[in-house]
Amino acid sequence: MYHNAAEITALRMLYLALWAPDRSPSQRYRVEPFLNYWQQRGLKTTYDWVLGPSDHRAFYGRKLPAKVGVAVKAALRRGRGLTRSFVRSSYEIVFVQRQAFFLGGPWVERIASRRAPLIFDFDDAIWMPDISRGNRRFASLKNVEKIPAILRVADTVIAGNKYLADWARPHNPNVVIVPTCVDTNRYVPRTAARAPDAPVVIGWSGSPSTIVHFELALPVLARIKQKYGDRVRFKVVGDPEFRNERLGIQGEPWRSDIEVAALQAMDIGIMPLPNDEWSRGKCGLKALMYMATELPTLSSPVGVNSEIVHDGQTGYLPESEDEWVSRLEQLIEDPPLRSRLGIAARKTVIDRYSVHRWRQPLLQIIRRTAAGHAPPHFVGDSFMPSAAASDLLRLGAATPFVAHSPMNEPGG
Repeated sequence: MYHNAAEITALRMLYLALWAPDRSPSQRYRVEPFLNYWQQRGLKTTYDWVLGPSDHRAFYGRKLPAKVGVAVKAALRRGRGLTRSFVRSSYEIVFVQRQAFFLGGPWVERIASRRAPLIFDFDDAIWMPDISRGNRRFASLKNVEKIPAILRVADTVIAGNKYLADWARPHNPNVVIVPTCVDTNRYVPRTAARAPDAPVVIGWSGSPSTIVHFELALPVLARIKQKYGDRVRFKVVGDPEFRNERLGIQGEPWRSDIEVAALQAMDIGIMPLPNDEWSRGKCGLKALMYMATELPTLSSPVGVNSEIVHDGQTGYLPESEDEWVSRLEQLIEDPPLRSRLGIAARKTVIDRYSVHRWRQPLLQIIRRTAAGHAPPHFVGDSFMPSAAASDLLRLGAATPFVAHSPMNEPGG
């Protein structure tokens, strides 16, 4: 069911999420930072999630009974949520990020698309069977073949980069590119001056599922350690079980409340990647976080990294091991160079990849989809609203709405 412009001054959106707030990187950067802004402009969001903080260990662990318990609980939650949302309430728009349920076919998306226009957002090559170590024996249950079917039932598809958009368009012509964004009011440079004799900290931030990418840099870091000794230190955030005694690395857990401080403790951020199909679909989040906190960034020139990082201006895009070592040596030995690249890097994020830059264009996409229009067009990273889209934006309500999650209610 579509609504005309007069009917969508105030919109009700159902956000079908896998994870509770502040748990999933994709949700944390592609949806959650925008919710307050949208709410202030008349978009009331019901945040309906099925996996909570207590489910994380079981979901990524190896114990089958715990996994089964989580899956059953999540299925019941999703079923109750759909009943609550579509029988007792109504919505003008439904938003799904990556997938609405992690097992089986696109049953949730099909049900939702019959009730309201559906927006589907994705930021990885999720049509590929990339499985965490703890879930590899259950790979067949993930059913990545459902992704094209989800695209076909969506009214608008939002892709995180051109590579993903090109893959999606044969399944759905209404594809628009919106990059992963960073809240530059939260991700800020450190203010404390660095001690002149402090070791240079080369850092990586990720998760247990992506630590294999960090391990690609170990030969490089070994050469750096051999040359500089105690003048350098390595920091790994996101995998507390990772350890490399030779390099003096003990992985640290990721926590939302200390994430920015962990980045600020670094002097150089690295993002090594293999040049494969999965990596080409990534949206450069690590590089963006480093750059937002004014860190010079070394990233493998894979996929969107080559667009985000301007080689020699905001960081470097080394390819060979020798080039990685050479660029790190430059940055270790030249603090003014680190500062110059870091300042330029943060400006790039503010101008092109910030929440502030993209919050209004995303709201316009939602409103146009609810009204039954094709998404607005983007040229490169420039937003090009049509006249009709501008008319829709002027209809935005000033009345604030409180976004809520029914799953936070007792018994949810």
